[in-house]
Amino acid sequence: MTGSPLIWLLLSLGAYLIGSVPFGLLIGLARGVDIRQHGSKNIGATNAGRVLGRKWGVLCFVLDALKGAAPVIVAGKMTGVWGVADPAPAASLAWLGVGVAALIGHMFPVWLRFKGGKGVATGFGAMVATWPGVTLPAAAALLAWIVTLKITRYVSVSSCVAACVLPVSLVGLRLVGWPVGGTWTGAWAYLVVTALLGAMVVWKHRANFARLRAGTEPKVGRPKPAPTPGNA
Repeated sequence: MTGSPLIWLLLSLGAYLIGSVPFGLLIGLARGVDIRQHGSKNIGATNAGRVLGRKWGVLCFVLDALKGAAPVIVAGKMTGVWGVADPAPAASLAWLGVGVAALIGHMFPVWLRFKGGKGVATGFGAMVATWPGVTLPAAAALLAWIVTLKITRYVSVSSCVAACVLPVSLVGLRLVGWPVGGTWTGAWAYLVVTALLGAMVVWKHRANFARLRAGTEPKVGRPKPAPTPGNA
């Protein structure tokens, strides 16, 4: 395996700590609002946009995606697996483990007593940074998210559809020969991990499913004005 087990362990630990940084909460607090007390009470980009306004939600999404992408890129560059179509299975799993660690950090941040977000932006950043094996499947998942959101206006539904599209598109792209030089033998680690990531994202949205059944799940619309600091 490229890189020693200790190196991979340290990289994964660093990824978890970076993933634990609650950008949505920090953005809200900088504006005098604790977003955990408003909207869905989630620290992710969707609730940040709903509570603080669209531009702040976009900023939160970008930062959450970067905290997934940065550890993966750093780990890939340090160990020499970044840019390789299919590293050895052990190296592929270790590399993907760095991205999963960042995602787990976002979902269960140590700084917030393990109560975090749903992981869509962070997971997307981690997967798109896994070049080239998962980059295009991650882009396909983002496209599915955009199309589904246009149709349904539900961020939760769009996120779950994208989570399911990720492993499916990985298989589809392998069938048409992406990446060049990739092999099915080398792809199994990617497929297993992307399927598990998709399952984690869907599981984190279980409360949204209950609201969808009850007809109380909010649709995307005009952002609500941010609450005043005195009401936070």
